[in-house]
Amino acid sequence: MVKNIKANRVIMAYLFLIPALVFLLVFRFYPIIAGMILGFFSYDFLGNSTYIGLANFQEAFTDRKFWLAMQHSVTYLLVVPFIQLLSILLAIMVNRKMRGGHIFRLAYYIPVVTSMVAVAITWKWVLKSNGIINSILTNVGLLATPIAFLTSPELALYSVMFVTLWKGLGFYMVIYLAGLQAVPAGLEEVARLDGAKTWQVWLYITIPLLRPSILLCTVLSAMSALKVFDEIFIMTGGGPINSSLVASLYIYQTAFKDYRFGYAAALGFMLALVVGIFTIINFKFLGKGGANRPQ
Repeated sequence: MVKNIKANRVIMAYLFLIPALVFLLVFRFYPIIAGMILGFFSYDFLGNSTYIGLANFQEAFTDRKFWLAMQHSVTYLLVVPFIQLLSILLAIMVNRKMRGGHIFRLAYYIPVVTSMVAVAITWKWVLKSNGIINSILTNVGLLATPIAFLTSPELALYSVMFVTLWKGLGFYMVIYLAGLQAVPAGLEEVARLDGAKTWQVWLYITIPLLRPSILLCTVLSAMSALKVFDEIFIMTGGGPINSSLVASLYIYQTAFKDYRFGYAAALGFMLALVVGIFTIINFKFLGKGGANRPQ
């Protein structure tokens, strides 16, 4: 009787899982597998496909434009440490008991729930040569000529990186805020009673106990940085002269402008490998720590 009840529960559990599994198989795993297979074919928008083996991957290794785009994607990783540090500081600040603290949390989180398209269009208007920032700086006499934030090869990529940082702060702040709630308050109080300064409490107690949250946020932000697309596509389009071209945008252009879907699939697979490598590195260096780590 007991065995039948357990068996029925297992069956019911799998029945509840089936809809989600079917959804994942159709819309997640099938496109991934199909995309990997497509990388071994020459496929155009007319539906003509020819098996060419590793030719797409061999071409990718000699594609200078792709490696330039990949270099820019890796450069985009520079935003990761800044966004993590600022998010931790914001989380520590709003975690304190203060009047109107919930208003600050809401204000920092509003950009997160705002569409990236809307954010990118707004910041493009703000950063353009006759935008609000240049207008203010020139009117008060701090600038003689406007700064070409989005049209300068030296500044375009970093200007978009700033927008990514600004939008992501609230998202990672909430994760760190949840991590801070799990830090035993008694540890920090004991450290202060022993004479530890505030920065020592943060450095030797709070930050080590936040390492699981730091790992999660670092992996997520690194993956987002390597796969960045929306803000680049809207704000610069990869220009000027490919100075802000990133891997995701180049893959998009290869597929939907050059109609080389097989080659784009191969490039996408290579980008996925790079993302996987950086994820493994993050787990290697940040995978230990937390309140439940072994002593």
